[in-house]
Amino acid sequence: MNDQSELPALIADRCALFFDVDGTLAEIQPRPEQVFIPSDTLQALERLQAEGVPVALISGRPLTQIDQLAAPLRLPAAGVHGTERRGADGETVRLALDDARLNAIERELATACAELPGLHLENKQVAFALHFRLAPELEASARALAEDFAARHADVLVLQPGKCVFELKPRGASKGEVIRAFMQEPPFHGRYPVFIGDDLTDEAGFEAVNALQGLSIKVGPGQTLASRRLASVAAVGHWLEGLSKRQGESIQQLD
Repeated sequence: MNDQSELPALIADRCALFFDVDGTLAEIQPRPEQVFIPSDTLQALERLQAEGVPVALISGRPLTQIDQLAAPLRLPAAGVHGTERRGADGETVRLALDDARLNAIERELATACAELPGLHLENKQVAFALHFRLAPELEASARALAEDFAARHADVLVLQPGKCVFELKPRGASKGEVIRAFMQEPPFHGRYPVFIGDDLTDEAGFEAVNALQGLSIKVGPGQTLASRRLASVAAVGHWLEGLSKRQGESIQQLD
């Protein structure tokens, strides 16, 4: 059931916090490179990290882009829907993929996209995104193209629809799987998992957190497996600032 009631009060130092980026911590922009995380949100994440609350970012973006958006923070993170994951110890693990095969797919995709002006191909090295936000009339063509590639390369790629984008991601990559992996490691292990996301790509994460008896939060409207909801990116920022300030006050009371 999708319960849209008020969020329960949380004690931050008992939680493990997981956040999607685009559409959750940051407003979606016409092009991916225009996205930014507001400074107040970054400061709230920094306060939580400094106070020992485990925080991880889980995004369809590569780790390099996640780090650029979160700078100066360098948080545990999973990129490209879990294809690459950096733990709290700083070690990064990646799915093993055939570079020659991916390069051939990228060349073929680039040729096909060139015939559809307005369709933007983003090469994530281990995945590909077909963005049609600037040309919404191309949605059907983008879907057909993505479905064709997913069918012809079904042994290595799966189709992941999103907001104004169709992604071709490596088979086996899942936000749910990376949350489970994080929760088996310190400092996340033994804590109450909380995951906030906004898109279809986040539903696997909601499912995993629900199974772990945690708190799943959907940003914005739409059907979801999440148990709670926040209305907007601004609402996420406001909630996060409140959580970090309450945590800071509790720390001071203990001193």
